[in-house]
Amino acid sequence: MFQAKAVIEELLARQRLAGPRSTLQRIFGVNPLTPESSPWYKGALGEIAVERILANLGPEWLVLHAVPVGTGSSDIDHVLVGPAGVFTVNTKNHSGQPVWVAGRTLMVAGTKTRHLYNAAHEAARASKLLTAAARYPVKVTGVVVIVDPKSLTIKARPEQVGVVTEARLLRWLQGFRPVLSREEVARISAAAVQPGTWHRRPAPQGDQLGLQRNFDALRHLVDQARRRRAAWVLSVPVVVFLALTNGAHLGAAILQGLGGR
Repeated sequence: MFQAKAVIEELLARQRLAGPRSTLQRIFGVNPLTPESSPWYKGALGEIAVERILANLGPEWLVLHAVPVGTGSSDIDHVLVGPAGVFTVNTKNHSGQPVWVAGRTLMVAGTKTRHLYNAAHEAARASKLLTAAARYPVKVTGVVVIVDPKSLTIKARPEQVGVVTEARLLRWLQGFRPVLSREEVARISAAAVQPGTWHRRPAPQGDQLGLQRNFDALRHLVDQARRRRAAWVLSVPVVVFLALTNGAHLGAAILQGLGGR
C-alpha cells in the first residue's frame, strides 16, 4: 500500500486550489504551500519518515502503510503484524514542539489533543476487523508516534496506547517479548493484506507513480523556496553593511542585482 497516500492526496487537492506564485515570490523564496495545505504536507513528511524506520523491522514483520478503513476516506497510517503482536501506528508530526503525556492526556505546546483517544479507537476498530477476517481473536495495540518533537515528557504512561518518538520506535517495538507464533503471524497477516478486511468498498490503487511524482515536485519547490529564503537572510546583513560604509546607492544596486538572479 502506498505510503502516506491519503495524506498526499488531500495535500495535493488543497494545493491545487492555490494560485501559482509570482516571479517575485519565487525569487524571494515565498513558501508555495498555503496555510490550508501546510499541515497536510507536514503530516506526509511524518508518515514517510516513520515508513522508512519501519522498513528496518525485518522479514518476520508485515508492515502496511496508509490502510483505507471503514466506508469513507479514513485510513490507518501503519499496521504492523509480527512476533511482538499487532499494532496500529498513528503518526503525528510535531517537530520542534514540546509534547507532554499523563494518563489519558496528551498535550502539544500546552494544548490538549485527541491523539490518545483516536489511537485507542483505531486499535479497537482494527482488532474487530482483523478478528472477523481471520476468525481468530486478534488483540491490537495502538501507538502514537511523535515525529521530531522538541521534547517528550511522559509523566504517567497511558494504559491502552503507546507513545514514542520516531527515533525510539524501532527499539521500542523490538523490546516486546514474542506473543505470536509464526503460524499466528501468518494467519493474521493473510487477513491484513486483503483490502476487503478493512474497507467495505476498496478503491482501485490509481496512479500511484503519478501521485509520488507530484508530491516529489512539490517537495522540491518547498525545499527550493527554503534555500532561497535562507540565502536572502544571509545576504541582507552584507547589503546593510555596504550601504552604511559605502553609501545607500551601492547597497541598492547590490539588492537590484540579487533580485535579477
